[in-house]
Amino acid sequence: MVIPYGRQSISESDITAVSDVLRSDFLTQGPVVPIFESALSQRCDARFVVAMNSATSALHLGCKALGVGPRDTVWTSPISFVASANCAKYCGADIDFVDIDPDTFNMSPQALEQKLVAAQQTGKLPKVVIPVHLAGQSCDMKAIHSLSQRFGFSIIEDASHAVGSTYHGKPTGNCEFSDITVFSFHPVKIITTGEGGMALTNNHELARSMSRLRSHGITRDVDEMHQTPDGSWYYEQLELGYNFRMTDIAAALGISQLQRIDEFVSRRNEIAKAYDSMFANTAVRAPWRSPEMYSAFHLYIVRVNFSACGTTQKRVFEDLHANQIQANLHYIPIYRQPYYQKFGYSRESFPESEKYYSEAISLPMYPSLSTADQEFVAETLLSALGDLPRN
Repeated sequence: MVIPYGRQSISESDITAVSDVLRSDFLTQGPVVPIFESALSQRCDARFVVAMNSATSALHLGCKALGVGPRDTVWTSPISFVASANCAKYCGADIDFVDIDPDTFNMSPQALEQKLVAAQQTGKLPKVVIPVHLAGQSCDMKAIHSLSQRFGFSIIEDASHAVGSTYHGKPTGNCEFSDITVFSFHPVKIITTGEGGMALTNNHELARSMSRLRSHGITRDVDEMHQTPDGSWYYEQLELGYNFRMTDIAAALGISQLQRIDEFVSRRNEIAKAYDSMFANTAVRAPWRSPEMYSAFHLYIVRVNFSACGTTQKRVFEDLHANQIQANLHYIPIYRQPYYQKFGYSRESFPESEKYYSEAISLPMYPSLSTADQEFVAETLLSALGDLPRN
């Protein structure tokens, strides 16, 4: 049996919720999306929530709402999915990267500060910085927010991995230290809507802008219109927008999944603790957690010095996959992608990201992962490394 790196958890309640919408009058643009938005707003203590068809769309419209355009620059982490950078390119902006912290694998506030000081001297400060909460653990948002006050940039938290996590005891998504936070509801994430995303903010204007942009730039709000409505049918397109709406079908699944989010996150943390124990006193370096954070554990990422074990990263991955363990690597540094290579990024500028890429493995992590399968994963990895626990 194949053990995937991630898997959704769908219950009969989820199926019933979706079936109810399929039997209703509205499959999209009905009453269910606002209910999902309200539920997540309350969960995360954010004033405004805008549901979309993907987290990529939410990142894109977050950049648009913050006024990102040609001649602007956005900075993000190189250890992320390409969407974290693509959102800036969609707006015609330039993208640059900030190296990671070797313990958290998130954007390093120290590296960010050094880069900001240098950029200030050349007049090339970023308009927006997008910290990425890799694997479900929040970045050091207090430190990053402090730098935003000093250097004058806006912040979008890419919390695609982190719904259900906390930072200093408060829910990720409350936007205390950012302008916008983005969640993903892809099937392997903490909760799923099939495909889907959400943008959260405490700024009314940003919320209103993203709400228009997700639906073709159209408004039915009389206060936003340029003329008195011709009738009850009247609407106005105020800007060039997109069709990034979430369906009621997806939202129904999200509402149902949200009821089990604490169960999901708790189980993921139990699995992480079990892995920690299995890898104690071995060559496998378990992920470090800050005591100030509670990770959602979307991913369980270990690091290994493969050469010290007398093997290679590729060989270990091949051994795992030969045993039906679909380990993965999150992520290839974005600047290594052919599309981004043409912009001239130097790998030497990101030593911690390069080291991470040479050592990382994402092991299976999902709520229904059995203890037996987890033990098999650990034993197979240690066997591939020629390693046994050292007491």
